[in-house]
Amino acid sequence: MINKKLLTFLKRPKGINIDITHRCPLECPNCQRQTQYTNHGRKVPGYDLSLEEIDKLSNFFDRFDFCGQLSDPVHHPQFVEILKMLKRKKIKTTVHNAASARPIKYYIKCFNAYPEANWIFAIDGLPEESHKYRVNQNGKKIFQVMCESKKYLTNSPTWQYIVFSYNEYNIEKAKKMAFDNNLKFMVIKSSRWLSKDDPLMPISKEYRLKVKKK
Repeated sequence: MINKKLLTFLKRPKGINIDITHRCPLECPNCQRQTQYTNHGRKVPGYDLSLEEIDKLSNFFDRFDFCGQLSDPVHHPQFVEILKMLKRKKIKTTVHNAASARPIKYYIKCFNAYPEANWIFAIDGLPEESHKYRVNQNGKKIFQVMCESKKYLTNSPTWQYIVFSYNEYNIEKAKKMAFDNNLKFMVIKSSRWLSKDDPLMPISKEYRLKVKKK
């Protein structure tokens, strides 16, 4: 007789966390794009997944999380089409966005393509200071996009706030901004420090995790 408990290990995972492109205009100093590739003169690996590849994956997974570990999903050339496909197939979708180079009208196309998708916007600090880590990010613009998204999305967007030394004392102010604009607010404690003396590391131990051993 087959042990049903053992079968749980064979179940196919329901969700997938995925980078769908290699493109990102940001130059965050602790990101793998810099620490493992561009700082060493190496090209960031990857390519733009095709609509056919996304379609095949959606036959096996019922939840997509566009994570943006090495890229930003909004910079996939066919991201609007991808969102339309996932909506049509009723695939639960979460989009992580930090890059701000796309025009607001492009974001509106994305929101309209899949209004039920969940969006998480990475603004690490008050909008005017987030570029101190998210190099090349226009924090004020992303905040505007995040607020604008409420007109089109059925779920309130989330403001993701990674704590750094330059923003650790502005958390409550940012939280109030989020609540005043009916936004969800998520504080992240990072362990992605380049060393124990990383100048970006928060002074307060309450807001940081241990440095990962290499």
